[in-house]
Amino acid sequence: MTRAKLLAGLAAALLVAGAAAEAQQQRRPMPENARVYIIWPPDGAVVRGGFWVRMGLSEGGIAPAGVDKALTGHHHLLVDTDLPPLDREIPNDRNHLHFGLGQTEARLDLPPGKHTLQMLLADENHVPHDPPLMSKKITVTVVP
Repeated sequence: MTRAKLLAGLAAALLVAGAAAEAQQQRRPMPENARVYIIWPPDGAVVRGGFWVRMGLSEGGIAPAGVDKALTGHHHLLVDTDLPPLDREIPNDRNHLHFGLGQTEARLDLPPGKHTLQMLLADENHVPHDPPLMSKKITVTVVP
């Protein structure tokens, strides 16, 4: 590898690291008394097959992903997983469900057994607020 290519690669890496650090520094605030919570199902519920999850937020607003509006965010549902790093974009996979259209309820189809659910609110870029708004982790049992 030539020195020029090595330096170009190093410069690109520094730009990416700088952008990531800037994104971490620009986490959005929410009101101190804001709270996110799971309305339904309750902790310990036994649910059948597909069921609806209802998500709540008090003292803040819901806005779709990509909409830059103060004191708002959108819901993410963590299924059978722990909290992701709270200073980075929330992953988007089967354990980290994004509701970027501003949805406040969703139908879940989980296999039979015990499952954990936890809400995490994030800004227009899917990054948790500062301080982060998360619900209590609950457990539900899905039966056929």
